Amino acid sequence: MSTAKKLPGLAAGIKDKLIQQALERKLRAAASTGGQALSRPAEKKAEIPEEHYRFHLHPGYQQLRIINDGASRLGVKNPFFKLHDGTAGASTQISGTGYINYASYNYLDMSGDPVVAAAAKAAIDRYGTSVSASRLVSGERPIHRELETEIAALYGVDDAITFVSGHATNVSTIGYLFGPRDLVLHDELIHNSVLQGIQLSGARRLPFPHNDWEALDTILNEQRHQFERVLIVLEGIYSMDGDYPDLPRFIEVKRRHRAFLMVDEAHSLGVMGARGYGIREHFDLDGKDVDIWMGTLSKTLAGCGGYIAGETALVEHLKFLAPGFLYSVGMPPSVAAASLAALRRMKEVPERVAALQARGRFFLEQAKAAGIDTGTSTGLAVVPAIMGSSLKATRLSAALFNAGINAQPILYPAVPEKAARIRFFISCTHSEAEIQKTVQALARSL
Repeated sequence: MSTAKKLPGLAAGIKDKLIQQALERKLRAAASTGGQALSRPAEKKAEIPEEHYRFHLHPGYQQLRIINDGASRLGVKNPFFKLHDGTAGASTQISGTGYINYASYNYLDMSGDPVVAAAAKAAIDRYGTSVSASRLVSGERPIHRELETEIAALYGVDDAITFVSGHATNVSTIGYLFGPRDLVLHDELIHNSVLQGIQLSGARRLPFPHNDWEALDTILNEQRHQFERVLIVLEGIYSMDGDYPDLPRFIEVKRRHRAFLMVDEAHSLGVMGARGYGIREHFDLDGKDVDIWMGTLSKTLAGCGGYIAGETALVEHLKFLAPGFLYSVGMPPSVAAASLAALRRMKEVPERVAALQARGRFFLEQAKAAGIDTGTSTGLAVVPAIMGSSLKATRLSAALFNAGINAQPILYPAVPEKAARIRFFISCTHSEAEIQKTVQALARSL
């Protein structure tokens, strides 16, 4: 029996709120434990507190336990780490049961495409499962350069470099290229990988309001001349909200202030533009208008890892000196081959891009008509249903799962508590009937 049932005389909503407030107080106390311990004056031969050498007493783990225990008291099951039985696209199998799936970045259905799978298998037969070394010393294979050449051609720039992790691509690139005398300005909703890269670099960090190029311009008017290099970082499509920046405006601002501009296309490649070439195609821009193009291989391109595309000096610099590339093993040949095949398939089947965009628009229209808060989503592959609390989002995700629909909740601290949501990733193979069923189930649950 949950704790909530042991509180007589209170409405269910008030019970939940009381428990949630208690959890929040505990979380704040747990978060402050580490800082308080460090602020104590040094004592001669003082005994080292147990929390300084036991993982189960680490403040982060204590916060996790508080969240999990609170969820258990409220009768809410953990919605994460579901085991999928096979390829996950618009549909999936979880523990032998079929679900309509909105928890996959498989936008163009390239993961599981027979041509892509065959390319990966052929690469294993030719090169093995690993290159067994960093690319600099003896891990380079022709498939790596083929992939990078095609990525560069897609953007109309000199060259590209691929990393074994998308997250590490941002961390390594920003962390290496910029330093304490530099400034990095980023959209307030930028991905964690960018924040980690800035922290590693030691550069000054300043966020600006979401998609607000005028606010960025104001900050640069005040701050630009206090720093050497200045980097502006945006995303093509923001993965939590499904909207995108007015990129031409940001390009004009960066030119005027002599700054670098970096665009993270993790969720916009394959999604934006008539052929899926991304935000550059959407706005009909020259590839050289942006200094650093970044993207991942794990979404539209059906592999794993990330890339940077741009001028020769940028790419050569990273290849020979960026620690995240220099000291890392090369990408497995099968992964490079799969992404290369997916990139080529995207060019061969533009109808998948058109279908993805149509399904995204349809989902957004249906959700808005049902009174669901979709925030600023444009319907390009990502549509949130904003719930207003982590508890509500988790419960609604569970209700959808019971109705045969797999859509994950996004909870605090990944988003502000009042912006907790269920996030829907759309695939080109979702049908209108599946989308209608999903929106109807969500509306009923609300």
